[in-house]
Amino acid sequence: MIKPSDIVYTEFKPQHFHQVIHLGNQVHGDNYLSPTTLQSIYNKGWKDGINCSFVALLNDKVVGFRLTYAPDQWHSDKWVTPHLWPVSKSQMAYFKCNTVAPEMQGLGIGSQLLKHSVEQCKKQGAKAGLAHIWLASPGNSAYKYFTKNGGRLLKIHPNKWRGLALYDGYVCPVCPGTCECAAGEMILTID
Repeated sequence: MIKPSDIVYTEFKPQHFHQVIHLGNQVHGDNYLSPTTLQSIYNKGWKDGINCSFVALLNDKVVGFRLTYAPDQWHSDKWVTPHLWPVSKSQMAYFKCNTVAPEMQGLGIGSQLLKHSVEQCKKQGAKAGLAHIWLASPGNSAYKYFTKNGGRLLKIHPNKWRGLALYDGYVCPVCPGTCECAAGEMILTID
């Protein structure tokens, strides 16, 4: 039986790309991640020589990952509401994606990945982190996990991933046809 102590947490590196893409697309739907998008995500995780993205490994296999953008390394768009934020954008990290292999859920991997990422974000100057939580995740697990770790809901954004489905070939694992999933814009204050 796998124990939480069997999991190794390490900074996300290019050597993990293939496994991260595979796991991300398995959990979130086909074309959620690609080599091009993942390289961009990886680059946005760095600031001042510090990487804020992590992977969870079991016997050198990626069983979870937390992709995070460093403060000032990401762009605002119509899916964010800065007037509701308690900090400026220059102090705001962005928690892009948290993924745990279905067979590994319940071991606290997601929370540990977030903890490691938050520690690095602090070193990069972040005072808070923003996330778009997938409200259609099985059992609403994404919302429950982020709330349990201190996140609070700011706003619900309907059809957040529709553009990806229409223009980038994203195939949502829960919506028949075009994705109509809502995202919860959530914030996590970093102490």
